[in-house]
Amino acid sequence: MSFDTDVLISGAGAAGLTLAIDLARRGVSFRLIEQSAQPFSGSRGKGIQPRTMEIFEDLGFVDRVAAAGGPYPPLCQYRPDGTHQMSLLTEADVSPSPAEPYAAPLMLPQFATEAVMRERLAELGHYPCFGTRLVGFEQDGDGEGGGAGRGGGVTARVEREGGASVIRARFLVGTDGGRSFVRHALAIDFPGETLGVRAIVADVRLEGLDRVAWHRFQLGSPRTQVLICPLAGTDLFQVQAPVALDGEIDLSPAGLTALIGERTGRGDIIVRSVSWSSVYTMNARLADRYRVGRVFIAGDAAHVHPPTGGQGLNTSVQDAYNLGWKLAAVLAGAPEALLDSYEAERRPIASDMLRLSTRLLGEAKQGTMRRDREARQIDLGYRGSSLSVPGSVGGTVQAGDRAPDAPCRGQAGQRTRLFMLFQGPHWTLLGYEARDRPSAIAGVRIVTVGAGHELVDDGGHIAEAYGIEPGQWVLVRPDGYIAGILSSDGLEPQLSRYLAHTLPARSAERLEKS
Repeated sequence: MSFDTDVLISGAGAAGLTLAIDLARRGVSFRLIEQSAQPFSGSRGKGIQPRTMEIFEDLGFVDRVAAAGGPYPPLCQYRPDGTHQMSLLTEADVSPSPAEPYAAPLMLPQFATEAVMRERLAELGHYPCFGTRLVGFEQDGDGEGGGAGRGGGVTARVEREGGASVIRARFLVGTDGGRSFVRHALAIDFPGETLGVRAIVADVRLEGLDRVAWHRFQLGSPRTQVLICPLAGTDLFQVQAPVALDGEIDLSPAGLTALIGERTGRGDIIVRSVSWSSVYTMNARLADRYRVGRVFIAGDAAHVHPPTGGQGLNTSVQDAYNLGWKLAAVLAGAPEALLDSYEAERRPIASDMLRLSTRLLGEAKQGTMRRDREARQIDLGYRGSSLSVPGSVGGTVQAGDRAPDAPCRGQAGQRTRLFMLFQGPHWTLLGYEARDRPSAIAGVRIVTVGAGHELVDDGGHIAEAYGIEPGQWVLVRPDGYIAGILSSDGLEPQLSRYLAHTLPARSAERLEKS
C-alpha cells in the first residue's frame, strides 16, 4: 500500500511545530494537523529556557523569538502590612559565557512563540492544517508489536469540515496535549497524582499596576495569593491565582477585578478586558511508554505538570527535537532500532522535570519564587545512553553531555562559533590538533581545529569547554549532544561501527569502504 506522507503529526502546539520544522529542513514529508480551528491564543507557557533558545538557534529563529519577547522582570512581593520587597527570579550574576551563549530565560507568551514557529515553518513551505481531527488509526505490518518493520505503516482517519478522509503514513506522532487522543487510543497508562491545587490563568488588560515587576500579593494563606505578571512583547498581564477545588469561577473583567481586589486589598487594580482564560487542576503525570510500534507521543501527551519553573513547553520542544532527527535517519535507511533511544533518553528527563516542577510548586506556596540553574535545562543530557560511542573517553565533557558552544576564528580570518558549525541537520566530527583527517562521510561535517586547520582556537575556548587533548575527536549528534570523544588511533573503524547504527546504510557503507 502506498503512503500519503512519511510522518503524520497530530497537534500543532510547540512540540508539533518543533517536529514539523525539524522534519521540513531535513526534506522529510509530513502532515501537521490540529483539531482546533484556530491557533492557541493563551500565554500559558511563557518561559523559554536557555537550552530551548539553543535549539531555536539551530532551527533558525532564535533572534525572531528574542525580538518578540523580553527578560523576566524582577518579583515584587507585597506584604500584609502594605510594604513590599523586590527580588530577582534568577541569580543576579547570570550572564552569557563562551560555552553558554544564552544565560537567563526569555519571557514570551506561548501564543507568540508558536506564531514565530509557524512563520518559520511557512518559510520552509509548510503549514498546519487547523480544524482537522484525528478520530482513529491502525497499524499494520509488525508495527503493533515493539518494532516498526520496513513494510509497516499507520492508517489514520481524520475529520474536518466537509467530511472525513484517510491518511496513510509511515509513522504517527501524537503531540496532542494532556488529554491526548493518541495516548488513549494506544492504551498507554498515565500514572501520577493530582496535586490538590486548582488555579486560574488569564491574559488581561488592566490598569493600576506598572509593568516593571511581576507583582505577587499574599495577604493571608497561600490559597489566597494572586500573581500578576506583565507579558513581554504585549500590552497584556497574566493573572494567576489558586481557587477553590470546585465551583464556578467568574473570569469576566468584573469577576477578575473583584478577585484581585479581595486578595490585594486594593481597589485601584481594574481589569478592562480578558483575551484568554482557563481554570485547571494541577497534575503531575508521566506516560508509561512513549512508543507503540510506529506511533509515538511527545510533549504534554507524554507528561503533564504544574506550571512552576517554566519547564513544560521547553521539555516538549526538546522531546520533538530528540525524535525528529531519529525519524529522519530511519526514513533514510538507518536501522529502526535507533527509534528505541527516544523513550530511553526522554522519559527520564520528563521524570526529573516533574520532580522539579512539583518542588517549585511547594516553594511557591510558601512565597519562594526562585529559578536556579536546574530550571534552565543547560545541564540536561543523556549520559549512559545507548547512543554513546563504546569506549568513549572524556575530559571536561562526556558522551551524552550537551556540546558546549565556543567562539573561535576561521582560518580565513572571520569570527565564528561552534554552534554555527553545528547548525543544521548533520552530525559534526570535531578534531582537535589532529594529524590525519578521516575520509568524507555523507551526513557528517568534519571540522579540524589548530594551526594549519580550518578553525583557530585563538581564545582557548574550545580547549577549555571540552577539555580535549591534541589528536582527539568529538562526535556531535544532530541534536547538539556529544556522541563520543575518540582518539585518532583507530578512528575510522570505530566511527564505521558506531555510525552503522545511526546513519543510513549507504553512508555507513561508504565509510567502511574508505
